[in-house]
Amino acid sequence: MMTGATMRTRTATALRATAALLSVGVALVSYRYLAGVGPRAPQILANLFARPWLALHVAGAATALLLGPAQFVAGLRAAAPRVHRWVGRSYVLGCLLGAVAGLVLAFGSTAGPVATVGFGTLSILWIVVNVEGWRAALQRRFADHRAWMIRSFALTFAAVTLRLYLPLFPLLGVDFVDGYRAVSILSWVPNLILAELYVRRAIPAAAILAATKAARSATGASGSATSS
Repeated sequence: MMTGATMRTRTATALRATAALLSVGVALVSYRYLAGVGPRAPQILANLFARPWLALHVAGAATALLLGPAQFVAGLRAAAPRVHRWVGRSYVLGCLLGAVAGLVLAFGSTAGPVATVGFGTLSILWIVVNVEGWRAALQRRFADHRAWMIRSFALTFAAVTLRLYLPLFPLLGVDFVDGYRAVSILSWVPNLILAELYVRRAIPAAAILAATKAARSATGASGSATSS
């Protein structure tokens, strides 16, 4: 019989796998902007700063979406820490490129000040969390690093949630511009709230467990040294 803990673990695994598939899928579809393949929304192309900033934003954000899920695979971190570090650096650089370009695009949005504030705030926070996450890693504050990168991917995942929301608005009789204004906030605020709730619940517990294991190892080593 399946226990509650087993059910929660399987549910969490399924959610992570779904998020990873959506992230990689949106990344691959987004690269078509760079290749000039497929339809593109004229409202987005009408951005005052579309050239060259849209291509830079797509390149950075799509790369972050593609690489981000791999950074949460515990086995990769343990078995290939060097790969984890290099993928992480590429992910952060993709985020920073996407965020800086996104900030410029926010000021060129044809959807008005609401979209400018929404996407502009997203871009600024995206920069902040990645810089803090990188700095925490350099300082070997790994619990803090993990927390900042969870926040980072929550903001990166806005590219996915945006695409999940937009098709719903026509069904509700909302035109593209009004829907775009709404997703400038809806695409990332709920993501960040959920990430923060997870961080506040999971990271302290993980840090306590790691500290306990370290203390036990140190005690065992001390006991062995005393015996010898």
